[in-house]
This record gives sequence, C-alpha cells and structure tokens, in this order.
Amino acid sequence: MKILVTGGARSGKSTFAERWVMKQAKAACYVATAQAFDDEMKARINLHRLQREQSGFAWTTREAPLGLVELLQELGEQPDRMEEISVSEVTCPIVLIDCLTLWLSNVLLRAGDGPDTSDAVLAREIERLAAAVEAFPGTLVMVTNEVGSGIVPEYPLGRQYRDWAGLLNRTMASISDQVFLVTAGIPIELKSLEYRL
Repeated sequence: MKILVTGGARSGKSTFAERWVMKQAKAACYVATAQAFDDEMKARINLHRLQREQSGFAWTTREAPLGLVELLQELGEQPDRMEEISVSEVTCPIVLIDCLTLWLSNVLLRAGDGPDTSDAVLAREIERLAAAVEAFPGTLVMVTNEVGSGIVPEYPLGRQYRDWAGLLNRTMASISDQVFLVTAGIPIELKSLEYRL
C-alpha cells in the first residue's frame, strides 16, 4: 500500500503520518531526507529525533537526503515481517518518508546551474523515484508539502522548485492508494472523494 500525506507548513501532516504508522505496526523505518545546513535546522532535526525516541514506538531511522531511490530498493528487498522486530534491525514492515519535498530540494541544489541541466535531472530523478515507489513491496507512507498554495516565489530557482514540487506531488498521488490532505491538523482522504471526468 502506498500512502501520500500532504499539506502546508505546520499543518500536522508529519504528526498524522507518524500516528497512522504507529496504529498499523509494532515497528517502522523512518526515512529522513533533511540536511542540517545551519544551527536552526540541526535543532529541528534533533527535536524530531528526540520526539521519535520518546514516543515508545520502535522507529529505525535511516537518512537519505539524496539516495532515496537506492534506500527504497534496499528496504524493499528485505522480508516483510509483522511480528516482533528489534529496533536494531533494519527490517521494517512499514516505511515512512519525511519528506519528499526536502528530497526534491536536495536534488535540485545538487543538480547544478541552469534550468536545462537541473530540469533534466529532476525529471529523471522523479521518474526513478516513482518507479521505486511502485515496485516497493510493503507499506510506504510519504510526507510532502503543498508549496504552490502560497505566493509566487520572487526568484527563478524558487519558481522552478515550486513547479517541480507540484509535479512530484501529482506523480506520487497518481500512484498512491490513498492521499491525505492535512489542514489545521485535520486529515482528509482525497482519493475516495476524487471527481473523475
């Protein structure tokens, strides 16, 4: 099962995704895509780690700021076991990725200068990620941001990122079994409400 959880900043999307996972299994793999480039981001990452540790749930944290496709392939090769799992084991019945838009920004910044170069890299990486998500044999929960709901970014790089984030979200939603939009802490499942032409 593939589940996409989206929403704006501080909407409660990560909290919802974590709670959903904790209701489904005794253990899970938390894939973090953030990179700590400054003290404020380091503090955020440390707070999230501490909150997971204090939750009493058996999270196994893996970091994949760029190698998300390869990590999904690695985790997908392991047996899916719902019985007791040691926290020290990598094997997890559910994988939670938080978040896709941070991964996308990492890919964009690594891609190099010029929209022609970076657009080609982003298109390829989103296609690779979609294939890895579709091939993943277990339950996969993906958190992402709705970055295009606000003002138009002032700079070309910001507009490029916004556009590709929208394409990433549409791509992942199309291959997900459920899509949740979280607004003001309230999750709404969208696929069941989808109007089909």
